Amino acid sequence: MTKRFYKDVAAERRADGYAILLDGRGVNTPARKPLLLPTQALADAVAEEWRVQGERIDPGSMRLTGLANAAIDRVGADRSDFERELANFGDTDLLYYRATDPEELVARQASVWDPVLDWARRRFDIDFHLAQGVMHVDQPRQTLDRLNAALSARDDLTLAAFMRTVPLSGSLVLMLAVDEGAVTPDAAWEASILDEMWEEQLWGEDDLAMANRALRKADYDAAWHFRWLSEAADARPER
Repeated sequence: MTKRFYKDVAAERRADGYAILLDGRGVNTPARKPLLLPTQALADAVAEEWRVQGERIDPGSMRLTGLANAAIDRVGADRSDFERELANFGDTDLLYYRATDPEELVARQASVWDPVLDWARRRFDIDFHLAQGVMHVDQPRQTLDRLNAALSARDDLTLAAFMRTVPLSGSLVLMLAVDEGAVTPDAAWEASILDEMWEEQLWGEDDLAMANRALRKADYDAAWHFRWLSEAADARPER
């Protein structure tokens, strides 16, 4: 960790966005691009991450700053790569793969996951091929094309958030539903760990697994917080 080299932190409005200032000097991304943010709310939150650092700077505690850097340095540099990587989840989505037994788990998956797929069918005029077990099943070409188009319509900051939340949840469809306000972030998280919680119910809690899940949830929450802060406050859904 780098030793803290600044005292004062501020967010400053500029013509092309909000800058983060350390002792009056603008912060750059790791690729040496200006760290410019689209809203005052996001700039204030990023500034606070810098402000609360101790004698040494811990990048791991600066999740919003990391996401902003990724949006500028990585997504902005080559959107096509990120869109392709995320689009792959449209063909392997968690919600497609169902248990064959026991009946209680089969019913639980259907009650939680089917409404999300029904929403996506209506929203994007698509359909899905569901599978029993874990063997891959190809999805209709139109489904993949329209899910990819939905990704292409998102801005760089949203894609940066998706690059965190989609792999963590295993579901592109769930994350699109959250982004459009059809499902809350917390409900989507619970849906994504349904199988995990079933196993825990059967075999009991494991301290290591629970600690890992808590870290994943913290990253997931930070990514959605970043997403909502990147637009107008009145566009943020209720948690």
